[in-house]
Amino acid sequence: MISSPFTTSLWTIASTTLGTALLLSTPVAVNAGARDPLKFPFASNSIWNMPIGSGAVYVPANMPPVPGGNAWAPMPEVEEENIVLRPLAPSTPIYYSNAGWSGQNRCGGTGGLLTSVPMPTDFTAPHDNKNSTAAFLRADGRTVVQTEPFTRCSAGGSATSFVVMPPVDLYGDGIRGAHGGSGLSTLGGTLRVGELRPGGDAPRHALKVAVFARQVLSACSTRSACYRWPATNADTYAVGFYGNYNGGGSGAMRMGALLAIPAAKDIDALGLETEQGKKLAWTLQNYGAYVVDDTYAPSFGIATESGPDGSWREQFKADWKVDFEQRANAATAWSRDIKRLVQTLAVVDNNAPDRIGGGGAPRQPLAPSLQ
Repeated sequence: MISSPFTTSLWTIASTTLGTALLLSTPVAVNAGARDPLKFPFASNSIWNMPIGSGAVYVPANMPPVPGGNAWAPMPEVEEENIVLRPLAPSTPIYYSNAGWSGQNRCGGTGGLLTSVPMPTDFTAPHDNKNSTAAFLRADGRTVVQTEPFTRCSAGGSATSFVVMPPVDLYGDGIRGAHGGSGLSTLGGTLRVGELRPGGDAPRHALKVAVFARQVLSACSTRSACYRWPATNADTYAVGFYGNYNGGGSGAMRMGALLAIPAAKDIDALGLETEQGKKLAWTLQNYGAYVVDDTYAPSFGIATESGPDGSWREQFKADWKVDFEQRANAATAWSRDIKRLVQTLAVVDNNAPDRIGGGGAPRQPLAPSLQ
């Protein structure tokens, strides 16, 4: 947990990896104490760690409570990230597989060596047809390798993937990663094992979500118009697909959009029924969530950890006695809370490299610096 904050005058927080500076108009409270980069990675002014600012300009997102009008749509859906931060584990080869999202079996490689990364011998990631992103930490304790879609079908065996992204620094800005729909991080913004637990704090970082892009993203006529900072790309099929269902979403809703509950909204008045829903509301108002991928079918996904440290999804069920994944028509308090939260989300339209979270005074103290 984060320790009590102290106040310091941080007028400029430089980001050497971004090549820009975050300018703050008022003194900023900074949380004191150490921060474990394996559990709370990236710089204090990373997009994943920066709170929403007092200068945030909110515009409608027009997110529906039932994606695509499909009562059986997953609401929410688990967008599992394979988080493997074991730098001293045995080096394991990852081979190219052209299976991708074709439905073909990803277990066997169809090409040469992509990379080798530290990986516990007993760690596996079964074949599926999901995004299946992964993040690994090299032996130097700083270099993060991210890949998609990742599969390791046998303990002790080699692994496969379609693509390996350029490495990033665990202590850096953490923007780039293996989410193919946006180019954004696999590691940053993920709900990690140990977070969102009964009696504990709400997560103090931005989240990541995947949305039904055909409905909720804005239609775009060129690839570059299909995404916005901090996304570095959109899906290859984005033009003509994004926003072609029922008129699409608002103009601000593009891949990479920062979603948040507006500051003026009283989250205590939302009628939330569950403790976990109230904690999630706090995080969404204070840090928000980035749109990082397309679910391709009607659903609303939230990125969570799966890996050697455990399954966040299993932790959630053990803690709250309800499955994280629900259908839109589920008669559960958790499902009702998710639908309420999604409808309150707006786009922080002025989120930018020089005003992450909209600029102005951050709503929360900054995370401690990494030593």
